[in-house]
Amino acid sequence: MTVPIDILRFNTCGSVDDGKSTLIGRLLYDSKSLMEDQIEALERSADITGGGQINLANLTDGLRAEREQGITIDVAYRYFATPRRKFIIADTPGHVQYTRNMVTGASNANLSIVLVDARLGVIEQSRRHTAIASLLRIPHLVVAVNKMDLVGWSEQRFFEIRAQFEEFLPRLDIKDVKFIPLSALNGDNVVDASPHTPWYVGPTLLGHLETVHIASDWNLQGFRLPVQWVNRPNNPTDASLHDFRGFSGQIAGGIVRVGQKVLTLPAGVVTTVKEIWTYDGKVKEAFCPQSVTLVLADDIDISRGSMIIGADYLPGCTTELHAEICWMHPRPLQAGKKYFLKHTTHTVQVIVTELVNQLNVATLETEDQPEALAMNAIGEIRLRTAKPIVFDGYGTNRLTGSFILIEQGTNATVAAGMLLPPRETVKSENGDYVI
Repeated sequence: MTVPIDILRFNTCGSVDDGKSTLIGRLLYDSKSLMEDQIEALERSADITGGGQINLANLTDGLRAEREQGITIDVAYRYFATPRRKFIIADTPGHVQYTRNMVTGASNANLSIVLVDARLGVIEQSRRHTAIASLLRIPHLVVAVNKMDLVGWSEQRFFEIRAQFEEFLPRLDIKDVKFIPLSALNGDNVVDASPHTPWYVGPTLLGHLETVHIASDWNLQGFRLPVQWVNRPNNPTDASLHDFRGFSGQIAGGIVRVGQKVLTLPAGVVTTVKEIWTYDGKVKEAFCPQSVTLVLADDIDISRGSMIIGADYLPGCTTELHAEICWMHPRPLQAGKKYFLKHTTHTVQVIVTELVNQLNVATLETEDQPEALAMNAIGEIRLRTAKPIVFDGYGTNRLTGSFILIEQGTNATVAAGMLLPPRETVKSENGDYVI
């Protein structure tokens, strides 16, 4: 069985001017992950921020408006690697006005870094972004207490901030939390251990990122393959491919093996896996998140948007959906509006039937039956789709439990959603599956 490349996806968040972009710049700079031309570009842009000093935040703040204002507006992605692991970083905005950008950047993260200014402690944006990380079911959280040099590397101050977090963390669904004192500007405890924190015995930030266990973050129960396309090579020079018909996509959950019984939805037909193909050729088994092509034992009507699932852990299948969403459009969301819903590889028309509540992410309290959801608002809604959707709850499977809403006519993405667990699953009666 081929072992996938170990990639850690993480995002940085926190309030404005807590040092998110500087922290990423320091990680890249001190881990020797920058090319010579990138360093030269930093030196050339030093005059924009004044003082002639290299501003590490410019590695991610690429927009001129970001550099002039000293804030992050859009999501910036950076890639680097160490001998232990590869990394994909999303630098997300801290301002409440760009909550939607933060949700977008963190949606695929394994780990979230919440920066806190040691002088200010836990403020509303700290709680807001921690709550959003919990809402997105990000399994690992690092609370980076930044600018410790400005409070004299006070051990007492560090533990005061830790206590402030621990007051509200039990109300959130985050199981793995790590607190690290650091100075992003000076590099203390970012890549190298700091001599200023002899009272701190934990790892550096990079050390933790390299060793945090993420292999179990993927859902390996309940095989799910949303079909992206039907693979028909019809190669006239290769007789073995003349009748080849496979179903390609990225495994969204579980493990699949040759000879395994699977169920095809929405056809509701049971068959077995005849062959599994990957980029490297045939394999006996594959698992999430590998991209594969399955050849089935029977000819079945399957097309893009269908899903091939294991016959043991059954998903939900209904037209009535209950979800949490982050609204991203300037025009508020109201009940009765129609959109397109894109779920895995399937797109279907949908109507919003009810606004259930709106979440105050600062207090974690909800307001029932709001009249509308404004831009950046987070709340629960109910939807009705034109065709049944095959899905899992977002807490069970982040890939088959997420969706986006698309405005009809403009094709603008107006919301990102997380499906709540289904009340009913695909039913099985004596081996006959009822959809």
